[in-house]
Amino acid sequence: MYFKNVLRHSRKKGIEFSSFNYKILFLFQLLSSIVVVGGTNVAGALTHHPRELAQRQAFLETRQCVEARLTTQRENQQQERLLLSVLPRHVAMEMKADIAGKPKDTMFHKIYIQRHENVSILFADICGFTSLSDQCTAEELVRLLNELFARFDRLASEHHCLRIKLLGDCYYCVSGLPEPRPDHAHCCVEMGLDMIDAITLVREVMAVNVNMRVGIHTGRVHCGVLGLRKWQFDVWSNDVTLANYMESGGIPGRVHITKETLDCLGGYYEVEEGRGGERNAYLKDHNIRTYLIVPGDTFKDNITSSGMRKNFPANGNVSKEMRVMGHGSQHGKQTNRLGFGEIIESEKDPEDEVNEYLMRAIDARSIDRLRAEHCTPFILKFRRPDVEEKYSRERDRMLSAYFVCSGFVYMVVVVAIAITLTGSVYFYVCTAISILVIALVNAVLLAEKNERVPQWVRNAALQIFENRIVAQSIASIVVFLTFITVLSPLITLEGSKACTSNNTSLFAAEWLDKNSTVQRIPTKSNDSVSICDYILFCDLFPVLVMLVMVTCAVYQILTLVFKVTVLSIVVIFYLGISINQALNEVDIEPAGRWLAGVLVVFFMACLVAHSQHTEATYRLDFLWKLQATEEKEEMEHLKAYNQKLLANILPEHVAAHFLSTVNSDELYHEQCDCVCIMFASIPNFSEFYVELEANNEGVECLRLLNEIIADFDELLAEEQFKYIEKIKSTGATYMAASGLTKSTCDMRDFKHVVAMADYALRIREQLAYVNEHSFNNFRMRVGINIGPVVAGVIGARKPQYDIWGNAVNVASRMDSTGVLDGIQVTQEVRDILIPKGYPLTCRGTIQVKGKGSMITYFLDGPKNITKPNQVDVTKTNSNNNDAMDKPTVNNSNGTV
Repeated sequence: MYFKNVLRHSRKKGIEFSSFNYKILFLFQLLSSIVVVGGTNVAGALTHHPRELAQRQAFLETRQCVEARLTTQRENQQQERLLLSVLPRHVAMEMKADIAGKPKDTMFHKIYIQRHENVSILFADICGFTSLSDQCTAEELVRLLNELFARFDRLASEHHCLRIKLLGDCYYCVSGLPEPRPDHAHCCVEMGLDMIDAITLVREVMAVNVNMRVGIHTGRVHCGVLGLRKWQFDVWSNDVTLANYMESGGIPGRVHITKETLDCLGGYYEVEEGRGGERNAYLKDHNIRTYLIVPGDTFKDNITSSGMRKNFPANGNVSKEMRVMGHGSQHGKQTNRLGFGEIIESEKDPEDEVNEYLMRAIDARSIDRLRAEHCTPFILKFRRPDVEEKYSRERDRMLSAYFVCSGFVYMVVVVAIAITLTGSVYFYVCTAISILVIALVNAVLLAEKNERVPQWVRNAALQIFENRIVAQSIASIVVFLTFITVLSPLITLEGSKACTSNNTSLFAAEWLDKNSTVQRIPTKSNDSVSICDYILFCDLFPVLVMLVMVTCAVYQILTLVFKVTVLSIVVIFYLGISINQALNEVDIEPAGRWLAGVLVVFFMACLVAHSQHTEATYRLDFLWKLQATEEKEEMEHLKAYNQKLLANILPEHVAAHFLSTVNSDELYHEQCDCVCIMFASIPNFSEFYVELEANNEGVECLRLLNEIIADFDELLAEEQFKYIEKIKSTGATYMAASGLTKSTCDMRDFKHVVAMADYALRIREQLAYVNEHSFNNFRMRVGINIGPVVAGVIGARKPQYDIWGNAVNVASRMDSTGVLDGIQVTQEVRDILIPKGYPLTCRGTIQVKGKGSMITYFLDGPKNITKPNQVDVTKTNSNNNDAMDKPTVNNSNGTV
């Protein structure tokens, strides 16, 4: 079309071209068309490439967030199951909420305790456990306890009882919490009867005289956790103490209940007098009337199904029942290593799981719906200011690609003008300035990650990348520089009179001057018009304007409103120039000019629609990635909360074992050869604890105990006590051990034993500080021993970390046979501490239950560097008259 317009217009003005000239003009016009059309297509490809690359990167980033979220979700589910197996849901949720919230500056540590009325408490102890443990290795004993307690946990679930804690071979649970139940007494009695049936199997299979002694009392309890470390859900109240003594004063193989429990049973069981006061001094002193449930099928028919008696066949298939009692569920299900009684499903491939999630999300994703829900119409601004702020700060990784693409389009414009038109000084000046600016911007952006360039250049690039306003301003400058370059030839073409000499391209003019003969038909001077004006405005100028608009469309960083503004300015200038030339040029066909204007406007409308769709896609991709990132962060926060809670329930290496992805039913246990064990008790705390309305029925007493235990726990955070692991706290007794792992067991310098000695001295000082500020007179009794132990986890549904062994028993005896304000240690501990400079006093020979005569020592204070080997042996006491009475709960082996 360009060539035909030239030929037609030239003949009209009296200019004739030879066939050679005809070919030369056609060649240059073909070259110009190739440059323009080819550049336009390449520009389109370059426009599509950053958008496609950005969308793919957004998809991959979203996929990575989804994958991380699903992985974290699986880990959270494992943590949640483990966490809720140890703590009731309401306690765990409250603790996580406190961890997530800001710490409050209060005088006391927060205490997680709730009061529950009308509950039944069951204590059960294995009679003959010592003879059973003598026939088993430590590993076999842990396995047997785990299998037995796994059965008890399933029975507790069936009978709506909440297992509270395991103390060696002692098991106790409560019915009626956290949700109250009217049949709590029935549930506990049925639980006790089934426990006796279960122990019958052990007696038959192991051929050992073991039995179950069960005590039940009904009343109220305070339940929750104390301290800051190794939380264990527990219950406290005078009624709990009474239930404990009901078990102690019971009869093996029988369920021993109080009058309060009997009143709640409603006569559904046949009972007989228990005479518990004849077997227990506490029951006698408090004049407690007790009863025994008559064994046999005495449970009447009118009891609800939730409390129906489930007879356990003691004379059936013993091997089958033992499998039932172990890790397998009684319904034939497999259980996982935590014993939750769930069917173990084949794990999905994580890749397939992520793909399925994405497919469901994509299927459910409606662009129109999401756009209407989250973005304002047309301008596509997010409705939520915080999301818009995040989007404005989002770094556009394709920014350098946009500027490279615009630089390519600019070169296409320059080459097309240079081929078609005669260059002018204005054109070359605009071209030089524009090329310098565009090259400088591209060089700065491409040098961002190049460490060889100066730092100030990299900082400038970083400022452009991270500041969207700066990037948009530079992009607008590049677009307008391109448009100014397109307009620059008009300065000289507007006043041109000799088209063939001035307005033919530089290359074409040289060819025509040297190789052609132009025959001019004489015309009047005022009839001479510029052929190139017509060519520029009718053919080349609209195409160049469209290339300028493509340059604007390249920049995805420009918002839709910004693009519409820039495109409108370009189109208005074009239409104004076109209308002006159409009115002043009498030889220009109006139809062609109007058609070109319509095409430019239509092209702008297409670019606006394309930009709107592209920006909507960008924004929704960003929104999707933002949602996936937020969900991932929420999961990570939840994981952190769960990990923090688990770290306060199980040792880190034990929790990692249970959270591992390896499907294994093996129990967790390990042999520790040199562990230092400490028991510290406050015997006179029971005298302090009273339940009165003035002290909130005993809660304030527990609050003070919580402060004491929390102070002990805080000391463990000190660097010198990093070898020590808190095992548990039961009532007013605190148990800790050092040297349980390879990293904390120092067999050369025995730093873990020294740390335990220092810790015992520190907690004694801390208790004195509490006494001073609370105006109390609590006195502590501490026992320390060293030796091999078995560390492991027992309890299928509620895993509980504990240690067992003769060394643990002896450490407990050091506490129970000790003296108030004294730290009693064994000969083995003394042999380690004496060379370290600690002052010790020989107490002499004392009688220890189950061990006979033992020589023990008192740790008198911190180590004395000046007299490292001095020991005072003048004080010797062969009896145990100074020892306080042994507390009801023995924390070494859990006997009650």
